[in-house]
Amino acid sequence: MEFITDIITNPNIPTSFMDSNNILELLFRFILNLAVTVFVINYVYFRATGKRSYVFTYIMISTTVFFLCFLLGSIELQLGFALGLFAIFGIIRYRTDTIPIREMTYLFLVITISVINALTRGEVSFGEIAFTNTAFMATTWVMERVWMKRHLARRTIVYDRLDLIHPSKHQELIDDIETRTGMVVAKFSIGQIDLAKGYIKLIVFYKESVTPNILTDAEISERST
Repeated sequence: MEFITDIITNPNIPTSFMDSNNILELLFRFILNLAVTVFVINYVYFRATGKRSYVFTYIMISTTVFFLCFLLGSIELQLGFALGLFAIFGIIRYRTDTIPIREMTYLFLVITISVINALTRGEVSFGEIAFTNTAFMATTWVMERVWMKRHLARRTIVYDRLDLIHPSKHQELIDDIETRTGMVVAKFSIGQIDLAKGYIKLIVFYKESVTPNILTDAEISERST
């Protein structure tokens, strides 16, 4: 009761609550962090993969980590706290589902961006922060939209036409695979041949950007575990 009475009789709001500089800094850093995260996740990751399931998760993790780091930034645990976040998310990895390597990379990326935008103070200028964020966005965009465009995905298929495995009919085999699967085949390798059952296993290398809905062998193994 005495505590409530003191608040009523002496309603002095702490000066830290009314510190406009802190509020403006928080607002500026939050807008910067949100803009960078949305660009990386929505305009790079989502457009490259078409996967909606992780977009909400990445943006909310980025927002949560940012506010957690910024509001606890005055505590002398900055470096250990930041490293602890990486350890926690690395151990948990959302145990209800296995996260593919690509998605894990984006998870660590949004955590890194949020930690940097929240905890870099003092001798680190806003110019350095802006350059770091720009470097993250540019590197991610170049890797997804330029470098990965030249990447050939691999897919193992069971093929039922043994008559086309002869070297003189390889082009006919490629045309048949493209007609039946829609994949733009760049090359292939012949794996196991079962003459008794009449099938062969082919390792097909195709342009992933042309056929984004076809899972690679790595993605299939990640989902089946």
